Amino acid sequence: MIELLVVVGLTAVIAAIAIPMMANTLGNFRLSGDARSLSNALSVAKMRAASDFTQTRLFVDLDDRTYHIEEYRRSGTPGWVSATGSTNLSQSDAFGFGVVSTPPPSTQATIGQAAACLDGSGKVIGGSACVVFNSRGIPVEPSPDMSVPTGAPTGVDAVYVTDGTAVYGVTVSATGLIRLWRTGPKATAAWVLQ
Repeated sequence: MIELLVVVGLTAVIAAIAIPMMANTLGNFRLSGDARSLSNALSVAKMRAASDFTQTRLFVDLDDRTYHIEEYRRSGTPGWVSATGSTNLSQSDAFGFGVVSTPPPSTQATIGQAAACLDGSGKVIGGSACVVFNSRGIPVEPSPDMSVPTGAPTGVDAVYVTDGTAVYGVTVSATGLIRLWRTGPKATAAWVLQ
């Protein structure tokens, strides 16, 4: 009977140590997966823009914690059309950078999400962020009237996602280079290229 109690006690101690560690590991996997999925969606948007010789954008709904790719349709009724279904972030993840106050090196002057999306009439869509690619796969500023040449090339687009324990940033340079960064949730960030 004593041996059985010792085994049960050891099992309880090991479980008490292992369960929190497992929860942290799973949270890290979820956040990392969301960040990599965002990076992949940006790559797909860039490739679609170049291959279809049109403009595409990654539309991020900051409030609903979703994102999808849209293409600009010139035929029929001109406008942005969803090219993919919406992807949700994991339950514990959200768009943002928490208390982190410095952007990844050589990406932005001040940390911030990409510019807000514009609707067909040029009005800002609240609670959104967009990374727009022109027909050559170069990131450009959102333009209200897509029948004219797109906005100026930009190299300050970024999308940040966090769960409170880490922050991931997906940045797009002026050449279209997409990079994934990670840092801890501290004001003075030590960004590491992933």
